[in-house]
Amino acid sequence: MSTTVNAYAATAADQPLAPTTIERRDVGSRDVRIDIKFAGVCHSDIHTARGEWGQVPYPLVVGHEIAGVVAEIGSEVTKYAVGDRVGVGCMVNSCGECTQCLAGMEQYCLEGNIQTYAGVDRDGSTTQGGYSQQVVVTEKFVVRIPDGIELDAAAPLLCAGITTYSPLRHWGAGPGKKVAVVGMGGLGHMAVKLAHAMGAEVTVLSQSLKKQEDGVRLGADHYFATSDPTTFSDLASSFDLIVNTVSAEIDLNAYLSLLAVDGTMVNVGAPPQPLPVQIFSLIPFRRSFAGSAIGSIAETQEMLDFCAEHGLGAEIEVIAADRINEAWERVLASDVRYRFVIDTATLAQD
Repeated sequence: MSTTVNAYAATAADQPLAPTTIERRDVGSRDVRIDIKFAGVCHSDIHTARGEWGQVPYPLVVGHEIAGVVAEIGSEVTKYAVGDRVGVGCMVNSCGECTQCLAGMEQYCLEGNIQTYAGVDRDGSTTQGGYSQQVVVTEKFVVRIPDGIELDAAAPLLCAGITTYSPLRHWGAGPGKKVAVVGMGGLGHMAVKLAHAMGAEVTVLSQSLKKQEDGVRLGADHYFATSDPTTFSDLASSFDLIVNTVSAEIDLNAYLSLLAVDGTMVNVGAPPQPLPVQIFSLIPFRRSFAGSAIGSIAETQEMLDFCAEHGLGAEIEVIAADRINEAWERVLASDVRYRFVIDTATLAQD
């Protein structure tokens, strides 16, 4: 029989999240049931729940930064045991048969991977995310959280961490490379930490200098305010890689002008509105403009191990479940340093 657990759900695009209960499926032979301990609050949760990225199957429980402990395993599970510290990120399944899945890049599954929330699961039900007490996930899509990372600080790594780690690795951030990070928020602060740990020279490009002290503390070598027009002239043709983490409209062409020859600007933030690119921002210096999603399961595990090795975790503010709506408004106002994390023990209902 399925299990009923407490959760917080969106019931409509214009309504606050509210306490509810949801059903979690029985543990199949290759499934892992996880007692969720902490769930990170991602801007994607807000975009999705408020219908900014398309139609939403309400009621919907969001949350794809999940850290917890294994509570039960299926008869064929071999990687995990009850009591293990584990995580779940942005996807919970894929076709497993297409060229991308077979190449170990299930995040780019040609059939479309099954998202942790608002996806259609194999049984036809809507997937429900981590703002809840438990989740059941097939073993292949569970990752191990090393002992060197606290569970609360680990939760945001399952999205913010891997979303920035993957492009930094793919485009070769490391010694001798100049990397700029646009935005000093939930994604941006992890990009700074990771790029610094990889050995790159790191510059933060933020609207103002109000977070400069934090940026330097987290590993930035330089910090510039994009509200100062001299920033773009002073830094023209400077960077090998720019990672844009903001989910809002920016002047892409101004930022593309900061790339050196053969430099790449990669978007990991996903604003709902289209952003125009002028072709002559790219052609003269053989620049590239790219996008990047999350990483594969193997790369996510690699990222967690890297973070444990280098003592990295997210900068967090832990909140009770009844503060989720307040936290969302603060995210929209950029009033968090740098990731809200829900203590799911507070989901208990009278």
